[in-house]
Amino acid sequence: MEGGKPSLELVYQAVQALYHDPDPAGKERASVWLGELQRSMYAWEIADQLLQLKQDVESCYFAAQTMKMKIQTSFYELPAETHISLRDSLLSHIQNLKDLSPVIVTQLALAIADLALQMASWKGCVHTLIEKYSNDVSSLLFLIEILTVLPEEVHSRSLRIGANRRTEIIEDLAYYSSTVVTLLMSCVEKTGSNEKMLIKAFRCLGSWFNLGVLDSNFMANNQLLIVLFQVLQRDETSTNLHEAASDCVCSSLYAIENVDNNLPLAMQLFQGVLTLETAYHMAVAREDLDKVLNYCRIFTELCETFLETIVRSPGQGMGDLRTLELLLICAGHPQYEVVEISFNFWYRLGEHLYKTSDPVLHGLFRPFIQRLLHALARHCQLDPDHEGIPEDTDDFGEFRMRVSDLVKDLIFLVGSMECFTQLYSTLKDGNPPWEVTEAVLFIMAAIAKSIDPENNPTLTEVLEAVVHLNQNVHIAVRYTSIELVGEMSEVVDRNPQFLDPVLNYLMKGLREKPLASVAAKAIHNICSVCRDHMAQHFQGLLDIARSLDSFALSADAAVGLLKGTALVLARLPLEKIAECLSDLCAVQVIALKKLLSQEASNGKSSDPTVWLDRLAVIFRHTNPIVENGQTHPCQKVIQEIWPVLSETLNKHQADNRIVERCCRCLRFAVRCVGKGSAALLQPLVTQMVSVYQVYPHSCFLYLGSILVDEYGMEEGCQQGLLDMLQALCMPTFQLLEQPNGLRNHPDTVDDLFRLATRFIQRSPVTLLRSQIIVHIIQCAIAATSLDHRDANCSVMKFMRDMIHTGIANDHEDDFELRKQLIQQAMSQNGQQLVNQLIHTCCFCLPPYTLPDVAEVIYEIMLFDRPTFCRWLENALKGLPKETSGGAVTVTHKQLTDFHKQVTSAEDCKHVCWALRDFTRLFR
Repeated sequence: MEGGKPSLELVYQAVQALYHDPDPAGKERASVWLGELQRSMYAWEIADQLLQLKQDVESCYFAAQTMKMKIQTSFYELPAETHISLRDSLLSHIQNLKDLSPVIVTQLALAIADLALQMASWKGCVHTLIEKYSNDVSSLLFLIEILTVLPEEVHSRSLRIGANRRTEIIEDLAYYSSTVVTLLMSCVEKTGSNEKMLIKAFRCLGSWFNLGVLDSNFMANNQLLIVLFQVLQRDETSTNLHEAASDCVCSSLYAIENVDNNLPLAMQLFQGVLTLETAYHMAVAREDLDKVLNYCRIFTELCETFLETIVRSPGQGMGDLRTLELLLICAGHPQYEVVEISFNFWYRLGEHLYKTSDPVLHGLFRPFIQRLLHALARHCQLDPDHEGIPEDTDDFGEFRMRVSDLVKDLIFLVGSMECFTQLYSTLKDGNPPWEVTEAVLFIMAAIAKSIDPENNPTLTEVLEAVVHLNQNVHIAVRYTSIELVGEMSEVVDRNPQFLDPVLNYLMKGLREKPLASVAAKAIHNICSVCRDHMAQHFQGLLDIARSLDSFALSADAAVGLLKGTALVLARLPLEKIAECLSDLCAVQVIALKKLLSQEASNGKSSDPTVWLDRLAVIFRHTNPIVENGQTHPCQKVIQEIWPVLSETLNKHQADNRIVERCCRCLRFAVRCVGKGSAALLQPLVTQMVSVYQVYPHSCFLYLGSILVDEYGMEEGCQQGLLDMLQALCMPTFQLLEQPNGLRNHPDTVDDLFRLATRFIQRSPVTLLRSQIIVHIIQCAIAATSLDHRDANCSVMKFMRDMIHTGIANDHEDDFELRKQLIQQAMSQNGQQLVNQLIHTCCFCLPPYTLPDVAEVIYEIMLFDRPTFCRWLENALKGLPKETSGGAVTVTHKQLTDFHKQVTSAEDCKHVCWALRDFTRLFR
């Protein structure tokens, strides 16, 4: 903070403004100022003073939160000799403030827990705390709060205590775990099963279960477990207590996932949960949805825990199928939120059974799945008074989509055909209400694709019945029947005599506003699957495409229709494609020209993205088969359209969104005709470079990578493409060298290294010999620490591919030259690169990036193993060996073991495993 330490008065005023200033700008200013204070060194002392003064809830909460934050993120600021006085001071604050507010107690408890985890000199902290406070009833609540958050913080990402310290702490907590459970039981007894104390005790017990340190034999015979199930069996238990008890049971079930190692406790929990069926029925009778949901969570967790036992020995011991009965009872509840809780279990059960492929076992579980599907079909019914089409974006719409996915995953157990036929017969033989019909059609649509369409009379009968559906039925039934037709496109392809009636049926839907988008999607499906049969209907598709905006279509549905049209277009005879493509593009091109001329006359800007997206989808999916030597039929059309795209790009060059759409459109145009776009290369690159100097949109870099991919191997284009790269790099480096430039522009990093990688793949020598390569490598080394999935992946891929060019294709003429150029680059940058990679793995990057880093390390090692061994040794010497709390981060043996594992690795995955284990020491 500038201007030295602020006065307490000033801090009070800022806190008051944060909570009470009626002006939002005042609140914002106070928030920014207090945030700066929290990051400064003065925060330690000020927070301590505010807690001592205990002036009001707001200032104490701010101070407690500041303490917690400082201990979590800035503990290194304090010298080791201050740690004991900080601990004593925090313990005194939590005792003095215990009655002020529960949120302050929680923040201070977190601060104490985080301190205990980092402060290596505080041995046996659980024992110290229990000894100090367990005999004072007024201190029990905050003592239990500390004991609750302590296990939760062990795996906190913000602490980075490292695997060695974490192992030491977990062993310590396991040693004292039985003492904690005994304390909790005595607290419950001392307070006469007071509700507040029970909630605290269950939360704390759950926290210790979650850490996985409780002795399962000790817990199996523990009184607290009995109390837990008694609370859940009692009808009069309050909602809050019920939830705390349910969370605790779920944690205990999760903790014994390895059932065979925890048999006594597993048996107790198994029997305990089965006693809750009566309580569930009571909650249903009382219409207490909160409790019903809690019971369903417990039943689901029970099934998840015993899943392998259920599949291994169904009906025996803890493979008892009453567990599945409990879930089916829940599936019978009228509220769909209840059954939804169990979806993950049913999915996992399906996965296990699919892998075993044992018909006897499948037969045993089939009745359960049939009953589940029956319940799901009922839950998918819309309300009888529902008007209009089914909504797919609200909660119920999302539930139906999840049902559809689950049905697809489980249908193999019941048999798609049997299920489909059964569903159809309920419609054919009965006369159910519209909402039942719609739900049945919805489930049929989910499984239609998994049925073999060859010579299947039932499928053709269903198709015929649907296309002759009475137009007066409820609109939701028509909507879902159109979806079903779209899913049955394979049947149409095998039975082309249905194509005309199906298209007529879908055209009727297309002309009605509520059905237009779903009909367009179905037409798109038919076009994708029946491309050859649809060629004769191309004129009809073209007519639809020309008057697209006369239909009430969503943007996605319109683009989907054009995609279908383009797929069919690509199947026409070559000589017809150019003319038809020109017709298909004409509408969009005329619209773009109109926008350009309008803007010139009235100065108002109109958005061209709709037309650009439509052109992009046409280019993307018009992919005719062109023999070598033939001119690509789309080439002429794209050359004619280029001036309009160029002018649109110029017009909107400041608008990133529109420029991105222009580049996307050009990207698919170039991909569509490949080398046939050569005439565009010069004008396109000139325009890209000139706009990029003023407006560095990263999509130009991406478009550049497409051009390099298409033309990089053409000798006549290589120098021009290198000039393009150099011209694009200058503004890019300026942008990325700004403060936080890499973090603020991850898309630019991603696209820059995509471009550089394409160059390395297509024309390595051109790039490696250039002046710009030194700057690109330096930029890549700096960007290795960027925690952004796509950007980091691109940087690592560039590094890997670049080094790989020094090893790959050693039979080619330019191999020695490539090897020498990589040798030169590595001798200049190798040590710095290895240092940076090791450092970023330990301190900056999340674990999912490690496979990419491992690939780079492995390539360096393949290129020059002896030098790499030396570089790695130097990089490891630079790592910190101790935490600021005095705990050992990494031992000398761990360093030498890691060095040996990496340098002797026979393939990349061994490097990755070694990295994964080693970086845990610093997390």
